[in-house]
Amino acid sequence: MAQRVICVVGPTASGKTKIGVALAKRFNGEVVSVDSMQIYRGMEIGTAAPTAEEMEGVPHHMIGVADPAESWSVSRFTEAADRCVQDILSRGKLPVLVGGTGLYLDALVRGNTFAAGQQGGAVRQELQERLAQEGAAALLAELAVVDPETAARLHLRDEKRILRALEVYRETGETISEHDRKSREAPNRYDALYVGLSFRDRQDLRDRIDRRVDAMVAQGLLDEVRRLLGSGLPRDATALQAIGFKQFLAVADGTATEAEAVEEVKLRSRQYAKRQLTWLRRNPDIHWILWEKEPDFPWALQNATDFLTAAGVC
Repeated sequence: MAQRVICVVGPTASGKTKIGVALAKRFNGEVVSVDSMQIYRGMEIGTAAPTAEEMEGVPHHMIGVADPAESWSVSRFTEAADRCVQDILSRGKLPVLVGGTGLYLDALVRGNTFAAGQQGGAVRQELQERLAQEGAAALLAELAVVDPETAARLHLRDEKRILRALEVYRETGETISEHDRKSREAPNRYDALYVGLSFRDRQDLRDRIDRRVDAMVAQGLLDEVRRLLGSGLPRDATALQAIGFKQFLAVADGTATEAEAVEEVKLRSRQYAKRQLTWLRRNPDIHWILWEKEPDFPWALQNATDFLTAAGVC
């Protein structure tokens, strides 16, 4: 029987951190952050990572565990986060998974295995050389012969995915579409109960996002970007492509004003929240709590507690 976990989900700035901590305290749990950017050290302001005060003494995992120069795949994240979940369960506590990176959360809950193949090995090097010489069209045409299902989903701009699909087939003899199909058909690794947070009126969410961005700027987002650059972090590092960091990198370089960066971060954050909600709405198992104007955390905690208790969490 699958072991139980709680998942607190929702768009950015919806109050997940506070509700996650409250539920962990209520049900003897520990929090596992499921955020693709909060894994990086030295980026606490721009990623809105919870402060020690906000954690309220509840242990948090998967925050500040990676060097910003590293590039983590969903596979690497899932493996590390799963070790945290298993550790929490082994100590008789309840894992509370909190975050807005839907792909990572789904992979963790489902226990997705990832296609084999030595990324960065000899096959990948050969394919990269061919990409440079022949172009993406030639490799996509080759993929269409061995894995037409995957090829049909990809565009010439999807160079990394084209390379990965060919790499998997060359090294394993199995197409990546077949591997993904097997993963989808397998039972979930964890029995997840989902609590979703959002706003009834989308404008209220947009306003809250704007206020969060203003707060990040006031807390020193530009200085955080400058510290990262001063540490020698390459400008093309994955961490610096995150919303907020990319825009304020332009400010640090003198190619944009702070006011321009702020407006761009707000726009990109609102767009990201929309994508998050689109992803989450595919999941019919989410118990949604919709805020009216401003979050009412005591009410939400009671609402979530009633839902979880009725589902057998104690």
